[in-house]
Amino acid sequence: MNNSEIAPAVRASWQVPEFETKLWLGRQHPWCVVIPVINEGERIKNLLARIAALNISSLADIIIVDGGSTDGSLALELLQINRVRGLLLKTAQGKLSAQLRCAYAFALDQGYEGIVTIDGNDKDDPVAIPQFIEALKQGVDFVQASRFISGGVAENTPKSRDFAIRFIHAPMLSLFSGFHWTDTTQGFRAYSRKMMLDTKIAPFRDVFMTYELLAYLSYRAPKLGCRCVELPTIRRYPKGDVPTKISVFKGNLSVLAVLIRACLGLYNPTSANRK
Repeated sequence: MNNSEIAPAVRASWQVPEFETKLWLGRQHPWCVVIPVINEGERIKNLLARIAALNISSLADIIIVDGGSTDGSLALELLQINRVRGLLLKTAQGKLSAQLRCAYAFALDQGYEGIVTIDGNDKDDPVAIPQFIEALKQGVDFVQASRFISGGVAENTPKSRDFAIRFIHAPMLSLFSGFHWTDTTQGFRAYSRKMMLDTKIAPFRDVFMTYELLAYLSYRAPKLGCRCVELPTIRRYPKGDVPTKISVFKGNLSVLAVLIRACLGLYNPTSANRK
């Protein structure tokens, strides 16, 4: 195991949104699976049942980070039945990137060697999680799920989203990062401890509040020579209404603006951030 410690000065510089630890049963494994949720209802229940059926808890600890759900879907009894070991509740402002900063800081503080993240909306098939963990064990720093490479499955993806990913988002990040990405907007990923502690990446900054962190890491990690790989995964959208927190017009414009800023290096840490 890599027992890299967090330098006290570095840890003190982290900007982590306030959160409460609603459930914590302690670390059992070197790896954890972080699931960000907010009002996912039956979707998170289905995902947890699928993860439990795959016995993922024998490989990694399951940690949920809640952005402030009000739908009653995260009852502690249900979580414990599905072998969830941690529930964090973000109490500060911010969306997905803020949630992830809470969970990632918590995971690193607990000593995890790697973090897998899968969205709580039950669109991604968790069957690939063991492959992600194996890649981390082999020294990969950044694993990205892809429905578009050989072996991947894209089912019912909205045509506008499919076009945006294939012809705008992934090509731009590939061009500017120097790594050939094919599927860059989804959050099914894995990161090594070494990468997340790299002060030249510095993910724990308040500039990451909405969806900035995903695009930034896809740009920054290859630029710094991190070992990156895409693995084939299955991503199924339900027929009818698409479960997403991104609005059609304003939300997509915001994602585009984030993409441009990331590709221009505008989220890169300054020398002051790296101290």
